[in-house]
Amino acid sequence: MPVKEFKLPDVGEGVAEGELVTWLVAPGDRVEEDQPVAEVETDKALVEVPSSYDGTVEELFVEEGDIVPVGDVIISFRVGEDGEGGEATAEADADSAEADADATESAADADTESASEPGTEPEPETPSGRTFAPPSARRLARELGVDIAAVDGSGPGDRISEADVRAHAEGGDGGSDTADSGSDEAPAPTPTDVGSGGRKSAVKKRGDDGATGSAATTAPAPDAPEPAGRETTLATPATRKVARELGVEVDDVPTDETRDGEAFVTGEAVRAYAEALESGESPEPEATEATEAPEAPEAPEAPEAAVVDADASAPEPGSVDASSSAGSTDETVPYRGVRRTIGKQMERSKFTAPHVTHHDTAEVDALVEAREELKPRAEEEGVKLTYMPFVMKAIVAGLKEYPSLNSELREDDEEIVLKGDYNLGVAVATDAGLMVPVVESVDEKGLFELAAEVRDLASRARERKLKPAEMKGGTFSITNFGAIGGEYATPIINYPETAILGLGAIEERPVARDGEVVAAPTLPLSLSIDHRVIDGAVAAEFANTVIEHLEHPLLLLSH
Repeated sequence: MPVKEFKLPDVGEGVAEGELVTWLVAPGDRVEEDQPVAEVETDKALVEVPSSYDGTVEELFVEEGDIVPVGDVIISFRVGEDGEGGEATAEADADSAEADADATESAADADTESASEPGTEPEPETPSGRTFAPPSARRLARELGVDIAAVDGSGPGDRISEADVRAHAEGGDGGSDTADSGSDEAPAPTPTDVGSGGRKSAVKKRGDDGATGSAATTAPAPDAPEPAGRETTLATPATRKVARELGVEVDDVPTDETRDGEAFVTGEAVRAYAEALESGESPEPEATEATEAPEAPEAPEAPEAAVVDADASAPEPGSVDASSSAGSTDETVPYRGVRRTIGKQMERSKFTAPHVTHHDTAEVDALVEAREELKPRAEEEGVKLTYMPFVMKAIVAGLKEYPSLNSELREDDEEIVLKGDYNLGVAVATDAGLMVPVVESVDEKGLFELAAEVRDLASRARERKLKPAEMKGGTFSITNFGAIGGEYATPIINYPETAILGLGAIEERPVARDGEVVAAPTLPLSLSIDHRVIDGAVAAEFANTVIEHLEHPLLLLSH
């Protein structure tokens, strides 16, 4: 059968290269046209790369973590000639089934003796042939330690769903990984019509040494620590790579560190957990500033815990993982992907637009009360109501009155474009860097609708499931550093926009009322503007309008 080589396509608009994060297939797997075979991270998003062929995976030419230029060969497939590939594959499967039957017959006695010994169980057989499963099911299988090929599919054509994977795992069959996915004694590949052209394969071909190149998982020691078993864990791509190399699930690694309310795991924690598995000793979670610091007094919620400062381009301590040279404590972190894009965007903005930042504070007693009154109604509709929708509506009121803040300066054309749409970008911190999904037509949506959309976009941003189009078309941005802690900042404009509003934490602070100092909930605001387009006086008037609508939330009903 001929071999077809598959090149990395242009997975985005003008993307020149991408990092191959995860292979979704292995040599010997049957794939269908349009079935995702890999996840690739570009400077814009994490995307799935679909196959262009029906066939069997022959060879992988790229390792996970490699940067691949668009147009380079990443994988090859064995496909049928003139549409007869299916018949040829069927014959091969039949021959393989016969060989497996003979092998099973000859080893029956040995299996019986082994099964009768105390403490031993026969390993489950892995079905041969096609395995039809969407990427979400394959990803879940990897997280649960389930061999996807051993799962019985309930969908059309035995397609495997996430429910099938969970049922298999709960049934006790998914507790251990199959060490060799190629142990079906598949025949060595036949000579191909198209060779690799001297390219080095990242993974062995199907049939080489009877393996497909997947790593075997080391059995844990008798006194191995209990896995954490979280459903969601944040970690950098480098940390996930270390976990794959050590055969560790990041969801099982103990940690006290968090990011945006989710557990965050570092490379050191992964290594410590792997060593503990081998030794049988329970590892202690890494101590962090967050765990050592005394608990802060309870305060009102920040506008949206999902979002952070838009100029947070530097990685936080402990959030990166890299190999240290002998005798040195320095770490090196690849500057690429989303992180490099953030850096270039911030550099362009800061060195192109002269920034001026205006600070002010809103006294939001009425806003806090309004949200508390609306929360039960929102919960009835399945919506978690934060302060962010109120802020977004107040911003739209200000933009309508002062349209120069909802604009773009086109230097080449020597013109300022006042945008007619009100599309607000909301900065979201992810384990891969900062992303700014855009909520379109904010002026046409209600508070509950905005709350649900912001929550959905933030969640998918963290899971790297945003589409590139969902991060374009913004006319004004919001960044909420108060979700982490802080009052004022100097946020960098999301160029080519001309303004960005930073939100501090809503907390009780001393304010003067009727000659007395009292405690009241306040919201600090930091407004950065492009001084080429917006005057300082206009920025102050815009901030006053936003504050007026936050302090008197009934005014938002008029928008």
